[in-house]
Amino acid sequence: MGGMQKHSYYLAKYFALNQIHVDLYHFNQSDFDILELTCFTIEEKKYIKSIVVPFPKASFYPGHYIVESFRYSEAIFEEFKKREEPDFIYCKGFAGWKLLEEKRKGFSCAPIGVNFHGLEIFQKQPNFVSYLAAQFILKQPTLFQLNHADFVFSYGAKITDLLLGIGVTKNKIIELPTAIEKSWLANYEKQNNTRIKFVYIGRYERRKGIEELNVVLKELLNDKLDFEFHFIGPIPEEKRIKNSSIIYHGSIREAEKMKSILQKMDVLVCPSHSEGMPNVILEAMASKLAIIATNVGAVSLLVNKENGLLLGNLDDLKNAIIHIIKIGQTHLSEMQINSYLKVETNFLWENSIVQTIKEINLKLLVDN
Repeated sequence: MGGMQKHSYYLAKYFALNQIHVDLYHFNQSDFDILELTCFTIEEKKYIKSIVVPFPKASFYPGHYIVESFRYSEAIFEEFKKREEPDFIYCKGFAGWKLLEEKRKGFSCAPIGVNFHGLEIFQKQPNFVSYLAAQFILKQPTLFQLNHADFVFSYGAKITDLLLGIGVTKNKIIELPTAIEKSWLANYEKQNNTRIKFVYIGRYERRKGIEELNVVLKELLNDKLDFEFHFIGPIPEEKRIKNSSIIYHGSIREAEKMKSILQKMDVLVCPSHSEGMPNVILEAMASKLAIIATNVGAVSLLVNKENGLLLGNLDDLKNAIIHIIKIGQTHLSEMQINSYLKVETNFLWENSIVQTIKEINLKLLVDN
């Protein structure tokens, strides 16, 4: 459901479709049976070997996640030692932590590339609690892995700037945008709504900006502006606004159901304090939605004045929504078509995987 999980799935899928063998280390927290690879086709399964490593659970205490993550990396390392040597090791998050420690001590293995996606801990924190967690729990383990990996993946834009700012050398960085499948491209003509329909997609998390969004929505409702706002995701009951113009759909995991809702929407709102390169923006663009989003992570590669509004900060959110409400259908339709064309041209997995393979091969040639 999350962006990192989707990226991992499609990376494995499209490597396999390009006849590249993949040892897929994963913990089986899914509606699918990852051990049996039930989320892949018969052809894809020929190139993917599933290695399920249970994620350890510790007692709840400050920093428990980082302890669990290190134990998980230890369990992966034990499995990794039993396997045939790969040509390249692609590590998501903390999964390669133990392997990097052992390689530093002299363990021989293929080049390691790490991907921390949005590097949110190095971005602006929404409150003091998040700041403390980032600075005193997550920062040092992350820096260790970034500094000791052979290569570091970046979505580009501000993500690359962050990496360079914390000391990762340019020659180690592999810049690759995320992508979506061609099946997301809307094959229908967008219908004009009598009033603008906005949508937010995601879980409730402080860095996602829902607190600020709720404040803005209440102000707009008090101002008697005519609009609808839809939330897709597990938003707690106590965080919901009680008004007929605010609709909550809950969690949606089925792609077709998500597409059917997005087909009826006009504008995606992504008011995050920190991000990588959100899949939800790509999916909304492919569904012919205009975008309002904060200029964080690699969002500027997706959103500009041609297809939406890129915000310097959340203080601009209210004015941005008002602007879209009053913009007129012709201008809004132009933004929506531009979103679609941008995804179709630049952000499909069929093309992205070719670039991914090319970049990794280039790095391996230089490394050798």
